[in-house]
Amino acid sequence: MARSGGGRRTGEETKERLLAAASEVLREEGYAGASARAIATRAEANSALVFYHFGGVDQLLLAALDRSSAERMAMYREVAARADTLEELVEAAMRIYRTDLERGYITEFSELVAAAVTKPELREEIRARSEPWIAFIEHEWNRVLGGSALGRLLPAREVAYGAITFYLGVNLFSVLDEDHSRTEAVFGLAAGLAPRAKLLTLRLPRRGRNVGWPPDEEEGA
Repeated sequence: MARSGGGRRTGEETKERLLAAASEVLREEGYAGASARAIATRAEANSALVFYHFGGVDQLLLAALDRSSAERMAMYREVAARADTLEELVEAAMRIYRTDLERGYITEFSELVAAAVTKPELREEIRARSEPWIAFIEHEWNRVLGGSALGRLLPAREVAYGAITFYLGVNLFSVLDEDHSRTEAVFGLAAGLAPRAKLLTLRLPRRGRNVGWPPDEEEGA
């Protein structure tokens, strides 16, 4: 058992081990299997420390979700920032989905959402943690497509809600789509449609009484 400087673990080291273990157990065993004992065993710690450091199992699982969300947000902001067209935005979404799938992030979030169905006290916690992701999607949609016909046809907030709904649905659908081919087909459809919608992605001129005037004439009016 690793010790700090050859001695006992510090409180921070124990908390980090519990956070990492909570994420692993939630992804591998699901919410039903994420007991204080299971997490503490994975962390090589006393189960009482779950309550000492976090106040309970749910609080620990939420803290673990916060940690992974912060890591993901930093990583995916860079991915999305490289997208300047609808096609590139779809490619970024595909990359984010595949990374979340490979690393178990989808399962981690979806397990807590499912738990919130029968545990009302979790609902507001999950809702609050969804908002930064809704704002992230909304921002990127507006950045790439704001002012275009497509941007007006599909408002950013509603697109963000749809993306979150799809994200959660993908995890449930994985029971029927074990090789992920059907989900990949949906992304393939989006990738195929994106170039065909190019005309709709052109930014429209802002309406006003001087629309169509040369810039120098507008400024001198």
